[in-house]
Amino acid sequence: MAFKTLLTAIILAAAPTLALAGGCSSGHSEASMTCETGSVWDADTRTCVPNTTS
Repeated sequence: MAFKTLLTAIILAAAPTLALAGGCSSGHSEASMTCETGSVWDADTRTCVPNTTS
């Protein structure tokens, strides 16, 4: 009984850490995305597109 409780506690304690170790997700990669000069990041298409504003 104590072993199962201890094992469950360890798994529950490690779960958030393992989830964060998965890398960037949930749209965070767009925040660090850089495009060539004259282009901007388009979140809808997830690509760099020519900057059409002057």
